[in-house]
Amino acid sequence: MTTEKQDCGSLAPLLPVEQDERSGGGGSISGAIFNISTGMVGAGIMSIPATFKVLGVIPSFFVILLVGYFVEVTVDFLLKYTHSGESDSYGGLMAESFGKFGSVALQICVMITNLGALIIYLIIIGDVLSGNNSDGSVHLGTLQEWFGIHWWTSRAFSVLVVVVFVMLPLLSLKRIDSLRHASAISILLAVLFVVICSMMAIHAMWEGKTQKLRLVPDFSHGVSFSELFTTIPVFATAFGCHVNVHPIRAELGRPSDMTSAVRISLILCVVIYFAVGFFGYLLFGDSIMADMLVNFDQVSDSLIGTALNDIVRLSYAIHLMLVFPVMNYSLRVNVDELFFPKRPLLATDTLRFFSLTCILLAFIYGGAVAFPNIWYFFQFMGTTTVMCIMFIFPSSIVLRDAHNISTTREKILAVLVIIFAIGTSSVAIYSNIATYIANK
Repeated sequence: MTTEKQDCGSLAPLLPVEQDERSGGGGSISGAIFNISTGMVGAGIMSIPATFKVLGVIPSFFVILLVGYFVEVTVDFLLKYTHSGESDSYGGLMAESFGKFGSVALQICVMITNLGALIIYLIIIGDVLSGNNSDGSVHLGTLQEWFGIHWWTSRAFSVLVVVVFVMLPLLSLKRIDSLRHASAISILLAVLFVVICSMMAIHAMWEGKTQKLRLVPDFSHGVSFSELFTTIPVFATAFGCHVNVHPIRAELGRPSDMTSAVRISLILCVVIYFAVGFFGYLLFGDSIMADMLVNFDQVSDSLIGTALNDIVRLSYAIHLMLVFPVMNYSLRVNVDELFFPKRPLLATDTLRFFSLTCILLAFIYGGAVAFPNIWYFFQFMGTTTVMCIMFIFPSSIVLRDAHNISTTREKILAVLVIIFAIGTSSVAIYSNIATYIANK
């Protein structure tokens, strides 16, 4: 049973060995809120305004609420079985319910999801600093706009500097609660991003320059019914926090506070996502891109406007730099447990800790430089591994009911969540493939 409990998701071995895992590690509930929120508010926020263009404002609001509700339900599933069973990790819960196969399946999904997300983070940071030449159009980065095009403003060099001098020091912290201050700053930057976008949209509305909003889907202008389902994986990815629930819970002074921390984080993220989606769509209308930062790559007719464009892009890039360590935390532990299942990573294993950190960081950097545009790949990934981690696996644990504690209501909810995840993902994959074939 000890081996199964170590499989995937538990960061307790990184803590001092004499500490009782279930008694909590002294972390604060505010730190937990910031870390959970930081894990959610990542790259997905930039695609939310584009979903408003597809769904319209009113359906988008209800879809945000629906996905947020299902996230709360599935996190509650995990926490209930954690309290009632012997496992203190997501992987341990999967092992209790489905054996070694369950924990390995979760590990693989977590690694694919987190690895893809971290590569995308570096790609976006590279876009902000050094621009992007994809899709036949040239978008200059902030460094190129300020200093011109040089070797030291190229994507490869600018991202390397960020990796070595920003990412590596943050990734060297062994406790996730140590990232609470960085997480707090990250959330504040996300709020700053929302505030600036809102101000720009309100100013444009004052001058009569805003775009016409679409309240409901417009099927008369090329939007198909199946295309509506492609927005679900975007929202699902934006609310992903399940892999960080157990590590954060393990360090709380009172692990029972985790439910409150998750709910507060969900409310905060719902407000942020709707504000970004609404004001971003109001500001750019149907010209909104899948990555909204591209829309800020424009020459303003005033110094203040140019400064705001730069602040928006840079604040989001810094936000991703601070989100990066939280996402990398669970990736690192899952990779370690996959290769060393019987040798948990202890706080004293400094060489192994830093070796694994540097290898993963080098791989992520190489992927971001070699493949500067992987949005379509990540969209397909969001319909598979993300759905499994967030919805299918937690609901399957409830239906399996290894401890005979699931209520009828919980089992009905679990079935509905699985139908929602599989149904929307299947239609979204079909729509994406059909669109790709049609544009080929």
